[in-house]
Parts: sequence; C-alpha cells; structure tokens
Amino acid sequence: MATGTEPSPTDHRPPSGVRGPERAAIAAPHLRTDRWWLAPAATAAGLLLFVVYSTWRAFANAHYYAAPYVSPFYSPCLAENCRTMRAGPNWEVFGGWWGLSPAVLILVFPLGFRLTCYYYRKAYYRGFWASPPACAVAEPHRRYTGETRFPLILQNIHRYFFYAAILVAGVLTYDTVLTFRDEHYAWGHMGLGTLVFLLNVALIWAYTISCHSCRHIVGGQLKHFSRHPVRYRAWRFVGRLNAHHMLLAWASLVSVALADFYVYLVASGVFDDPRFF
Repeated sequence: MATGTEPSPTDHRPPSGVRGPERAAIAAPHLRTDRWWLAPAATAAGLLLFVVYSTWRAFANAHYYAAPYVSPFYSPCLAENCRTMRAGPNWEVFGGWWGLSPAVLILVFPLGFRLTCYYYRKAYYRGFWASPPACAVAEPHRRYTGETRFPLILQNIHRYFFYAAILVAGVLTYDTVLTFRDEHYAWGHMGLGTLVFLLNVALIWAYTISCHSCRHIVGGQLKHFSRHPVRYRAWRFVGRLNAHHMLLAWASLVSVALADFYVYLVASGVFDDPRFF
C-alpha cells in the first residue's frame, strides 16, 4: 500500500531519517494543528533584518565614531584608515594597503562566534533551511547528514571563536569605560550613550559566558566537584546563565545593533548626545 514515503523508482538510495524504512509510514507531513510555522518565520525575519543592517553598517565605513563613543562594529579598529580615537582601540595591525571598511577585519570574530553558537545553529537551521522547521515536523530534505560534512563540520571550531569573543568583549568593556568622558575627552561625565553602552556590554558578557563552551571549560572536565569548590560555583553560575542562553543571544544581538545605531545618529548629526553630568 502506497504511503507517500517510498523512494521514486529512479532513486536507488534508501531514504533516511523520518522517512527511513525503520520509521512508521505516516502519509501526513505532520500532525501538529497549531501555528508552528510562526516561530521559525519570526526567527528568520529577525536574523535577516540584523544581517541586512549589519552588512550596511559594516561596509558604510562612516559615522562610527563620535567622541567618546565608538561603534562596537568597528572596535577594535585594526587598519590605518580608521578614524583617530583618542585613547581608543586604534591598533593599526594592518597597513595602509587595506582599503575596505575596518569593520570587516573585526566582525569576523563575533560573527563566527554567533554563527557557530549552539542556539544560533538551531535558529537558522530551522528558520532558513527547515532542518527541521519545528518539533514534530519532518524536514523536507530527503537525507540527513548532520554536521559531519563540509561546510557544517566547521561548526566544531565554536570553542575557538569563544576565546576570540572573550577578547572582543574585553575591548568593548574598555570602550564602555571611555564613555565616561565628554566630547573633549575630559573624565567624570555621563551621557545617554553611556547607558546604551553599559547595557550592551552587560548583555554581551552575559551571552558570551552563558555559552555551552564556557560551561564546559569552567567545569565540564572535572570528575570531583568537591575537590574544586571554586570551579564548581563558577560552573553553577554559568549553568544558570546557560538556561537563558536563547534570551541572551537575542537581547545581545539587539543591544549591539542599538549601540551601533546610537553612535551613527550622534556621528551623523541627527541629535546631540544628552548629558546627565
């Protein structure tokens, strides 16, 4: 009896996954009656919006510094064609031959960290590739190979991007400290941008250390927690943050875009940064 799960006569490869011969032959694509497609659709829309915005800002190469604020997309600045930032993260590692936007040099590290993040993998696998589109909904692909082939096998370098993300978060913390200056670089001042940067760096750190790789580094290899009480407490703290990893992933994604957009508005002269003192 035909069930709609049999391979075509011209395809000699046995199907795998939910359509394999060892699984129940169900004619319906799924049995869910709720609006299961809303979550992956919203995820795809949100990620696509960020990709479009960040691509525009990364290649704009303009309006990324308004003393004392520097966009997190351009920090640290590793090229000679960067705006001069007094006491800022100007590290001219690349010579004058680099003609593109300096943001391209640094964004590869936080982008690589997020692309290989366990949560973001789930998000864009479901949102863009429908692999699978939702729980209890079979993916439309005939075969499933997971992350065992190129290029997805490169997802395993996530832990190395984590080390780079720690360095980037450290630089953003330094940038946040510098926001307690005014436009003339005098210390002891605080503007609305300072609050924006404080919120952003707090969420960046929370997202970074809530990473599964961080949790494993802190305590994943220990055999006896009782012999390592400090690492055990650190592991429990990271574990509590890890339970909110999805929320922190989205919150930090919004906050870093907000911080960049705030710098863009101030640098382009849309409004002056309000000062509290």
